Amino acid sequence: MKILVVSHTEHYIDDKGIVYGWGATVKELDAVAERFGEVVHIACLHKTNNIPPSALPYTGKVKFVPIPPFGGAGFRNKLRIITSAISNLRIICREIKDADVFQFRAPTSIGLYIIPYLTFFTKKKGWYKYAGNWMQDNPPLSYRLQRWMLKNLQSRKVTINGRWNNQLAKCITFENPCLTEDDRYEGLNVLQKKDYSQPLRMCFVGRMDVEKGVYDIVDAVKNSKYKFASIDFIGDGPELNKLIQYAADINVAAKFHGSLSRTQVFEIYKQSHLILLPSKSEGFPKVIAEAANFGCIPVVSDVSSIGQYINETNGFLWNVKVCSFTAYFNSLNLDDAENLKAKAWKAHEMAKLFTYNNYIYKLGSEILNG
Repeated sequence: MKILVVSHTEHYIDDKGIVYGWGATVKELDAVAERFGEVVHIACLHKTNNIPPSALPYTGKVKFVPIPPFGGAGFRNKLRIITSAISNLRIICREIKDADVFQFRAPTSIGLYIIPYLTFFTKKKGWYKYAGNWMQDNPPLSYRLQRWMLKNLQSRKVTINGRWNNQLAKCITFENPCLTEDDRYEGLNVLQKKDYSQPLRMCFVGRMDVEKGVYDIVDAVKNSKYKFASIDFIGDGPELNKLIQYAADINVAAKFHGSLSRTQVFEIYKQSHLILLPSKSEGFPKVIAEAANFGCIPVVSDVSSIGQYINETNGFLWNVKVCSFTAYFNSLNLDDAENLKAKAWKAHEMAKLFTYNNYIYKLGSEILNG
C-alpha cells in the first residue's frame, strides 16, 4: 500500500543530503510505513543548515517530496500561500496518481485550497487529520473555514482530538502517537524509583509564546507557597528572551534550554515531578502523554480534549474560567508525596493510549480497512 501524506511539517537537508523532519511526525510516518508499506510525504523544505535538535531523519520507507515554505509574518509571506498554490497542486496531482490512499493534515493555510481539491478532483480513498482544537469557540478564520469544509463539504473520515456531543459519524477520535513500547518500559522503571517528596522539580515543554501560558507559569511559581527545586523551560519562540528577563527573580532555579532532541527532553521528564501547561487553546499536546509516561504529573488547563484524559486522579486540571493559574496553582496540595505518587501511576496508565502500536492498530481497523 502506498499512502500519500500532505502536510506543512518543516523539513531540512544536511550537507550529506539526509532529510530531517519534525521528530514526532517522522516517527509516526516511519511507523505507518513499517506496517502498511510506503509513505510519500509532501511537506515544506526549509533551506538552512540550522537543523533544530527536535528534527529527526526518516528510517523507514518514507519518500520526501519538498514544497516551498509558506505563511508566516508579513505580507510577502502571506502572499506566498496564494502564489505557490498552482505549483503545490501540480505536485499533489502527480503524486496522488500512484497512491492508494491519502492523508491531509490540517489545519494549515494551504488547506483552504487543498481540501476542496481533494474533495472534488480525486476519487482516491483518503482521510483528514485535524490536529487542532476541534471544538474551539473562536478559531482563526482559516481554521474555521477548514473545519467547516471538513464537516460540510466532504464525506471522507476526519480524525480529531477528543470525543464530543453530536460528533459526526465521519469524525473519529484518535490519539496522536508519541511513545514506543521501549518508552513505556523505561517509563515504568523510572516511575518505580521516583520520589515525590519536597522540593519538587517542574518543567514546561512547548512554544514560548503568550498563548502557551509561559508567563502564567512564572507568575504562579513566583507566588507559590511551596519552594521548588527547579523548573526547566524547553522550546523556542518569540517570547523566549522576554521570558528569560521576566523570570530573572523567580526565586527558583530556572533553566531555558531552547529546542532539544527527543532524547534530551525525555531525560528532563525522568527528573521532573510536574509538567506545567496552562495553555489557552490546544488539541491534545503530545508532551502531556510523554511526560506522564515518565511519572511527570500534568498540571494543565481544561481546554479542548485535555479534560477527557486528565482529571483529579491522574493530574491537576485548571478551569481557566474560574480563576487565574496563579490562584489555582497555589491551591494545590503538593506536599503529600504518597498522593502524588498515586497520581503519577494513574498518569502513566493513561499514557498507554498514545503508543505507536495503539495508533497503528486503530489506523488499520478504523481508517484503512474500515
